[in-house]
Amino acid sequence: MEYYKSIRIFVGSKPLILPGSVVIIVNNQKEILLQQRPNGSWGLPGGLMDLGESYEEVACREVFEETGLIIQDLKLLGVFSGKDYYCKIENGDEFYSVTAVFLTKSVSGDLRLNQESKELKYFSPLRLPENIKHEYKGFITPYIEEIVS
Repeated sequence: MEYYKSIRIFVGSKPLILPGSVVIIVNNQKEILLQQRPNGSWGLPGGLMDLGESYEEVACREVFEETGLIIQDLKLLGVFSGKDYYCKIENGDEFYSVTAVFLTKSVSGDLRLNQESKELKYFSPLRLPENIKHEYKGFITPYIEEIVS
């Protein structure tokens, strides 16, 4: 059972602090890989931390699970947290995310979909899809600032 699910047994839907990682995977054209979720929204591959994992381990595990890609040489772009990262989901569960955002250009393997992904596609960071979640736009901003400067 995933760690946060085991905690929910005790706290119900009360707010939790949930650490996790997402990864900006960049190809040779400086495009970034986005994942379309089953609900149609786009975001970065990544997920929540399990007990004993580092942020880097979360990033590598989640990217492999969600895309089939093996990533290396992670560069930390930032850690995003605070009141702007509060969420209440459809079932009433509340949480504040603490998200480490990594960048990598070191990728191997072949893209493959899983049950969490409707589509995987590379986009120009200056032409992101309209239905990308707000927090992901914020996560991508440091990369855009890096390539524009």
